[in-house]
Order: sequence, then structure tokens, then C-alpha cells
Amino acid sequence: MDNTITVAEIKRRGMAAIEEGLRLGPVHIVKRNKLAAVVLSEDEYQRLTHGKVAASTGLTAVQWLLAQPATGKRSKARIDADLEAERDW
Repeated sequence: MDNTITVAEIKRRGMAAIEEGLRLGPVHIVKRNKLAAVVLSEDEYQRLTHGKVAASTGLTAVQWLLAQPATGKRSKARIDADLEAERDW
């Protein structure tokens, strides 16, 4: 699976990260080193659902991702330090 982005990248780059990935096809979103969701283009979604829209949960994609149970063992301080190191490259 080559077309993946992390939740951290979405937080940093926003919709631009997703739009860039969609040029290559469906975008697989990774949260805490696990596949969490797939983002499809509107055309692909309509093709798969034949125009029938599923019931809404009332959550945005990011809200849904953030609502998933935490499985990591890193502390907030460690995560902050890792993010800071990524930003300083």
C-alpha cells in the first residue's frame, strides 16, 4: 500500500496532504501505525455507492480518527519532542 499518509501529516498539512494523495487514487490514513481509514475521491465514492449515501454519524473524518481508542505507549512529552524534531529538519 503505497498511497498512505499519517494523521500527524494531516494535522500538519491539512487538506493539501489528502488532495495530493488523491491524485494517485484512494488515500489510506494511518493512525498509531495502524490503517484507520481510506479517503476516496467523490467520483470513486459515487461509483462504489451507486449514488446511495450511507447514514451520517455526525462526525468529520478527523473527529472520527481522533475518537479511536489510544493504543500507543508514548507520553505526551515524547510525542511533542518527536514532532518538534520532525519540524526542525
